[in-house]
Amino acid sequence: MATVILVRHGRTTANATGLLAGRAVGVSLDQVGRDQAALTGDRLAAVPVVGVVSSPLERCQETARIILDRQAGSPYAPVDLDLTECDYGQWQGRTLSDLATEDLWPVVQSQPSAVVFPGGESMAAMQARSVAAIRRHDAAFEAEYGPGAVWVAVSHGDIIKSILADALGMHLDLFQRINVGPASVSIVRYGASRPSVYATNTDAGDLSWLSNGIQSGDAPVGGGAGQKAP
Repeated sequence: MATVILVRHGRTTANATGLLAGRAVGVSLDQVGRDQAALTGDRLAAVPVVGVVSSPLERCQETARIILDRQAGSPYAPVDLDLTECDYGQWQGRTLSDLATEDLWPVVQSQPSAVVFPGGESMAAMQARSVAAIRRHDAAFEAEYGPGAVWVAVSHGDIIKSILADALGMHLDLFQRINVGPASVSIVRYGASRPSVYATNTDAGDLSWLSNGIQSGDAPVGGGAGQKAP
């Protein structure tokens, strides 16, 4: 299959003030977030990606544009509603410190599969739609560009954590063990028998090895020799 690079949007004004932005409009990257996205775009410039699929929210589209501006070609750049932020319902727009006093908060921390946000969606539904979207795009990019294709999905923290949990074979109740920082890069390849996770939550390092694509095959016993340099 193709290889997907999962990128969280850069830091926003809401992130900086401890606000749960959710799906609110008008939440943009702050200067720190723009700098973070530029660094990620520079890292990805060495990788000729075939597509950059983004959540429709402004902070993700801003991050996607910064990545696209640094690509030598003109990758396909659609927006996908299924990669949008979780619908936090009545929690949206409140501070994290205030939400931490809610009875639902410890359930979010320890048993997210049981969580349905008041007036919003369940975390299980969030994971199901986002994983289905990633797999759908991944199959489409491979069908068009071949198994060496590399593409980018720009989304949100909880969305990417849930996708990584699925790829790692983890129950959703364990996904809070995964950290996904602003503008971080995680890498997943969906193989014929199972997904392989090549990176999680990275904010530095050379990614040019991805320009060769990732070789398919069984997992090497002992860890193998790693990916070939370009």
